[in-house]
Amino acid sequence: MNIAILCSGGDVSGMNPALKRFVEYAKEKSLTPYFIYDGYEGLIDNNINEANYSDVAGIITRGGTKIGSARSKRFMESKYRKIAKKNLDQLEIGMLLVLGGDGSFRGLDIFYKEHGVKFCAIPSTIDNDINGTDYCLGVDSALNIIKTSIDAIRDTASSFSRAFVIETMGRDCGFLALISHLTSGSELCLIPEIEYDLTKYEVEFKKQIQNGRRYFIAIVSEGIQQESQEIADWFEKKIGIEARVSILGHIQRGGNPTVKDRLMAYKFVVNAIDTLLDGREESVICYDRFGFNFKSIEEVTGKKKELDKELLSYL
Repeated sequence: MNIAILCSGGDVSGMNPALKRFVEYAKEKSLTPYFIYDGYEGLIDNNINEANYSDVAGIITRGGTKIGSARSKRFMESKYRKIAKKNLDQLEIGMLLVLGGDGSFRGLDIFYKEHGVKFCAIPSTIDNDINGTDYCLGVDSALNIIKTSIDAIRDTASSFSRAFVIETMGRDCGFLALISHLTSGSELCLIPEIEYDLTKYEVEFKKQIQNGRRYFIAIVSEGIQQESQEIADWFEKKIGIEARVSILGHIQRGGNPTVKDRLMAYKFVVNAIDTLLDGREESVICYDRFGFNFKSIEEVTGKKKELDKELLSYL
């Protein structure tokens, strides 16, 4: 039997460890592994090659994905999905693993319903915004990049007596900002899930300055109602402290995968392949406090991810 893997949407650190384990475990299970390059675009363009140990040697330490990723508008059209199915049939590939997010999963669900290609999807997005799973591949690496960045910025903030507004990714989900706030000791956190009024911080922050505070760290998600520069302007005009903005941007996606993401990649892939071999034809592998479990595309994409209420209560 032949099995293929592709990456779709934004890349994350942890994809390369997943590719490595995919090749190793597929061969352990007497499967022939294939790489599909550049996501669904590569599936349409027949950019599909058999994968061997030499293709994954040394990649476990690298961020990103060796086989590339993409967002495909063509895959949204049925004529291109037919071409994709034909390409898989020519190579006798009957099972598919997809590393991606909500949009990637919706396209995969349509592909299965139209053409019956068996699949298991692995949540892979640093935003950690996929409903039904507490953990997505790449999250820990991103959080560690943010941690290192905040710690470095704090040195400058304290030296120059400044406020720094540090913007994380998370257009619709404030997970990265929330966790980074709680684990960095920052003074302010603004996320899309919670409405805020900056005026309620003014008296307290001014009091802290009077009592000797020299700097502030504010962590904001890119999806909040104001631009980060507006928050910095507020610090200068209302709190009376010089302020700067640091937008971390795509640095959060790259870098050396952490031990946790390498291990989770290993476990995600093993469980995904096992469930396909056990006869489950369509699922998303999820992870929560009870361990790994499998959900339908509808369960995962049908509801917006909610952040942990206990963690939110700490804001």
